[in-house]
Amino acid sequence: MTAVHQSSDRSTPAFGLSVDIDESRWPDVARAPRSSPLCAGVAGFLLRRAFERLPLTVRWGQTPAAGGTGPLLEIHDPEAFVQRIGADGLIGFGESYMAGEWSAEDLVEVLTVLAANATSLVPRPLQRLRGTWMRRHPAGERNSPEGARENIRRHYDLSNQLFALFLDDTMTYSSAVFPRLPARWDDLASAQRRKIDRLLDAADVGPGTRLLEIGTGWGELATRAAARGARVVTVTLSREQRDLAVERITRAGHADRVSVRLCDYREIDGVYDAVVSVEMIEAVGAEYWPVYFDRLAGVLAPGGRIALQAITMPHKQVLATRGDYTWIRKYIFPGGVIPSLRAVRQVAAGSGLRVENVESYGEHYAETLRLWRHRFLDRADGLADLGFDETFRRMWEFYLAYCEAGFRARYLDVHQVLLKHDGTADTEGAR
Repeated sequence: MTAVHQSSDRSTPAFGLSVDIDESRWPDVARAPRSSPLCAGVAGFLLRRAFERLPLTVRWGQTPAAGGTGPLLEIHDPEAFVQRIGADGLIGFGESYMAGEWSAEDLVEVLTVLAANATSLVPRPLQRLRGTWMRRHPAGERNSPEGARENIRRHYDLSNQLFALFLDDTMTYSSAVFPRLPARWDDLASAQRRKIDRLLDAADVGPGTRLLEIGTGWGELATRAAARGARVVTVTLSREQRDLAVERITRAGHADRVSVRLCDYREIDGVYDAVVSVEMIEAVGAEYWPVYFDRLAGVLAPGGRIALQAITMPHKQVLATRGDYTWIRKYIFPGGVIPSLRAVRQVAAGSGLRVENVESYGEHYAETLRLWRHRFLDRADGLADLGFDETFRRMWEFYLAYCEAGFRARYLDVHQVLLKHDGTADTEGAR
């Protein structure tokens, strides 16, 4: 397969790590799949009808651009574009971009239009047949203890140097909280620390706090908590993140206050005054949400606090899509399921936890992603040195733009949620 080509030694010398990608999971996007004439015909008809209704300007091949005054979508190879979508729906739409069969003057604007109209792209009568044409999530990507390790490896163990290409010096891979919008690149590192400090403040982390972090990342939150005088246990399933996090924490002078453990959240023991977890619940999987919240409740000391940061979507979309096999689940986050606030409240309540406070930062995530995407594209020449090819570059450009569009269209949001043991749920209402 040619979608991801790795250099022969697959090494990343600066970090002393290795990249190990199972290329059998990647399609040969240089060759379009063959859908049946019926599927291709229906896909072509629905796409043209949908594009006519949307604020998009669309150019099919060499024909003059048609449509409204919206952003330009150029379909360079209409036959391959329709074939892919006829064969694999929205997965095919993303693969077609990876293959260079379509482009956009402003990719985020085009994807924002599509995200804002996601529920109306397919005619309502055909939506009732969703189960017959939408691919289902492969059983092999369930987030069992073994499956979760493999799912995490496929994204977070790609290469620490890959992430260093586009992240700021804090190496923080989650939404920042900016003092003002729009943001600049020079704002990002301080905005990431601001986000972390808000979570630590919400969890009341200070001198002597026994803190559990679920999802280490590259160690910035654990480092800042230790600097406050907390004693931190932080867990991750990513070997590459673990190794670099240990190095960064040691370099910051906090190795005596932080223990970085390579283990599953289901293996955690002990009692903690505070638990913080940043954008990790998305990797848990809906069937394991009760297990996740039971574990949080089980290790939390009386009077303790849990501060979560979670990407969310409306509850009806969670119900409609959680079993679907989407482009982002296939290529970026295998096993990923985004919750709703309503699901968080309900499942947490079943574990004896109540939601005390909720804050929304969706616009801040859109800006974070914009800064990452621009940085990634500006430094994309460095991908070849890491062994990643042009198809990989287009895949990650699409991923970052796709997510930014989701937040700009308000299809996605991100929340900081404070939970405590027992009591009556807050009065803010389910979302």
